[in-house]
Amino acid sequence: MSLNRTHRARRGFTLLELLVVMFILVLLAGTVTALVMKRTEDAKHARAKADIASFETAIDLYKLDNQAYPPSLEALRAKPSGDELPNWNGPYVKKAVPADPWGRAYLYQAPGEHNQDSYDLFSLGKDGQEGGAGNDADILNWD
Repeated sequence: MSLNRTHRARRGFTLLELLVVMFILVLLAGTVTALVMKRTEDAKHARAKADIASFETAIDLYKLDNQAYPPSLEALRAKPSGDELPNWNGPYVKKAVPADPWGRAYLYQAPGEHNQDSYDLFSLGKDGQEGGAGNDADILNWD
């Protein structure tokens, strides 16, 4: 008889044990999701910084050839119509100017407000607003 009782006690997990395991799994899933989301935002910031560095190189090459900064980022891809640029040696970028990692255009201004003797080039970051910190921080070529 005692053998039969022991056998019944080992048939499965109790509801409490299952709830504890489920709670632990939910905590782990939440932690992993938060870490992945942070890494995704970090990667977007890194891509925006790399894009800006690449544009800076192309803009500097444009200036070397034409003795002036381009009127827009699109001028890196196609010679501006109506401008007399006998030394234009582009395209200075291989593909069309991409959007920033959040789907908005990079902002370019020559002469710059912050770099008055050259140009400002930046992305407004995740929030699309000037300023911000952390994931919402702007990616700038003057900091």
